[in-house]
Amino acid sequence: MPSPNEIIRSLQEQIRQVAVRPPHGRVTSGSKALDRLFADEGFQRGTLVEWLGPKGCGATTLAMIAAREACRDGRVLVVVDGARRFYPPAAATYGIGWENLIIVRPQKQKDYEWALNQSLHCPAVSAVVCWPEELGSRAYRRLQLAAETGGSLGLLIRPEGAVNKPSWADVRLSVRALPTTGKPRIKVELLRCRGGQDGRSVELELDDETHTLHLAPELAVATPARRSAET
Repeated sequence: MPSPNEIIRSLQEQIRQVAVRPPHGRVTSGSKALDRLFADEGFQRGTLVEWLGPKGCGATTLAMIAAREACRDGRVLVVVDGARRFYPPAAATYGIGWENLIIVRPQKQKDYEWALNQSLHCPAVSAVVCWPEELGSRAYRRLQLAAETGGSLGLLIRPEGAVNKPSWADVRLSVRALPTTGKPRIKVELLRCRGGQDGRSVELELDDETHTLHLAPELAVATPARRSAET
């Protein structure tokens, strides 16, 4: 069994190898239909993305799919989960390996913000997923600068009431669950994006087994039954 010093040296070497990779570039959301809403046809590393919507709308699923795509470069996903709402084994269902996952559960707001800042700033981190309830403008600005410096993709899942609060996210998305009798359907509307056309939206269908997204097919419109010719 390797000694603690050997383990530390091994981890330091792994971080150095990962850190030399170019931090910036485009990341797909996991859906070509959703990517087309953005000027760059995807998310840019080194930026923050907000997913705004009520509980159960599918925002967490969309954020985790985007995180999975971001982590295909071999770097780490950090989940900052102060409220303990994230179920760790669920990462595997999204195709995220344990070796690429770090979960942080801070108890105090200042520790929560510190963990986010440090994670976004670290060049070994590819994406950060979190659920910030309250985030002041200054704290938010620090996160934006940290992501820009580290090259991480910050995926912030926020309540729909946060739409009127200050934001330093490059992309803001409204997420709504749609009625369906089959696979889950989600409507995503672009609220803000540099170079994008605000107000555009797309309806997606989620495959729960593979956690993949597809453009939702148009629902058939019911036609009235033809009246009988007999009177």
